[in-house]
Amino acid sequence: GIKKPFTEVIKANIGDAHAMGQRPITFLRQVVALCTYPNLLDGPSFPEDAKKRARRILQGCGGNSLGSYSASQGINCIREDVASYIERRDGGVPADPDNIYLTTGASDGIATILKILVSGGGKSRTGVMIPIPQYPLYSAVISELDAIQVNYYLDEENCWALDVNELRRSLNEAKAYCNPKVLCIINPGNPTGQVQNRKCIEDVIHFAWEEKLFLLADEVYQDNVYSEGCQFHSFKKILYEMGPEYYNNVELASFHSTSKGYMGECGYRGGYMEVINLHPEIKGQLVKLLSVRLCPPVSGQAAMDIVVNPPVPGEESYSQFIKEKESVLNNLAKKAKLTEDMFNKVPGIHCNPLQGAMYAFPRIFIPSKAIEEAKAHKMAPDMFYCMKLLEETGICVVPGSGFGQREGSYHFRMTILPPVEKLKILLEKVKDFHIKFLERYA
Repeated sequence: GIKKPFTEVIKANIGDAHAMGQRPITFLRQVVALCTYPNLLDGPSFPEDAKKRARRILQGCGGNSLGSYSASQGINCIREDVASYIERRDGGVPADPDNIYLTTGASDGIATILKILVSGGGKSRTGVMIPIPQYPLYSAVISELDAIQVNYYLDEENCWALDVNELRRSLNEAKAYCNPKVLCIINPGNPTGQVQNRKCIEDVIHFAWEEKLFLLADEVYQDNVYSEGCQFHSFKKILYEMGPEYYNNVELASFHSTSKGYMGECGYRGGYMEVINLHPEIKGQLVKLLSVRLCPPVSGQAAMDIVVNPPVPGEESYSQFIKEKESVLNNLAKKAKLTEDMFNKVPGIHCNPLQGAMYAFPRIFIPSKAIEEAKAHKMAPDMFYCMKLLEETGICVVPGSGFGQREGSYHFRMTILPPVEKLKILLEKVKDFHIKFLERYA
C-alpha cells in the first residue's frame, strides 16, 4: 500500500522476449497449432507449407498425436531436420542424427551432460571450467552435482575476450585440488554479449585437445549477432576445419534452444544438443540417463523443428517469415547500439560493445561510502545498488555478483528486450538514478 515513485516495475532482469512484448513468429505458431489440434489441417485457414511440416511431425508421433511420449532422444524426423540444419549452417560439415538429442531447453542438455561427466572424490573430483562472468545455470548445476567450479576470467578491458593464457592459469591452479575435465564456453556470451572470433575458437579447441578436456559449447545465441565485423562460428565447424587429429579426438557437446534467437519461445522448453566423439559405452549411459526422464516436451520438439526447418524460398510462408525474423533481429541490433551508446554517456558507467546475445553487462562505479552502507546491510555493493535502483525507479536488473566478476569491480546485467521506446525511458531512468547515487554517496 506504500506509494512508490514509479507506476510499473520494468523487469529487465531476464531474457524472456515474449514477456517483454516481442510478437511470436507466425509460422512457428501455425505449425505447433496444427500439431496440437490436427482438425485444423482440413480447414483453409493455414498455409500448405505449415500443414506439410505439421503432418511430417505428427507422423513421427505415436498414434499421430503430440500427446504421446516420443523416443527419449527425441522424434526421429526432428533429429534428422536438426542434423540437416547443422550441415547447412556449417557449410556442409556432416552431422549424424544419432548424435542429436532433443532436450527441454538447452539447460536440460547442459545439466545432463555434466551429470555424465562428473565423478571421483577429493582431489580426483571433476573440475568444470566456466567463464566469469557466467550464466548462473553452470554454477548451480556444478553445485548440485557436487563437482568443483573452476573459474577462468574473461578480459573486460578487451571486450570480454577469452584468452588461452588465462585458461592455462586457471587449469594449472585447479589441478592442485581437483581433476579439471570439462571446459564450458558461452558464445555469443551471456551476460557479456561478446562474439568470439575464429582465431579464439581455434585456440580454445587446441587447448582442449592438448589438455584432453571435454568441450561444452553453449551456442543458444547463435542468431543474435549485431556488431559489424562479428560473425558466429560454431565450435563444431571450426573443429572439423582444424583437421582429423582434432575432429576425431576432441569430445564436444554443443547446445541450441527455441528460447533465444529471433524466436524467443522460452515457454515451449525446446532445445537440442549435438554430442560428438563420445565413447560408445558412455553414449549408452547417456541414452539410459535420458530415458529416466522419458522424453522432452513434444510440443517443444515441434517448435525446435521449425527453428531448424523454416520456410524456404518458393514456399508461401517464406516472405512473411523472413520479414518477421529480420524485423526482430534488426530491432535487437538497434537496441544493442542504443544501450551501449547511452550507458557510455553516463559518468561512472562503462559498457563494452554488445556484439551479440540480448544483454548489457555495464561496469558501474560504486563510491566507498555506498560500499560501507552495503556492508552495514550485509549486502554485496552491486546488490545494494540494484535494490536502490528497483526501489527508486521500478527497474529490475541483476547484480553482477550473481554472475561472478573480478574482485573490486561491480556490474549489473539487464536485457535489451524491451520495446525501443520503453528501453529509452529505462536507460534515461538508470542514467538519472546513477548520477543521483554518485552525488548521494560522494
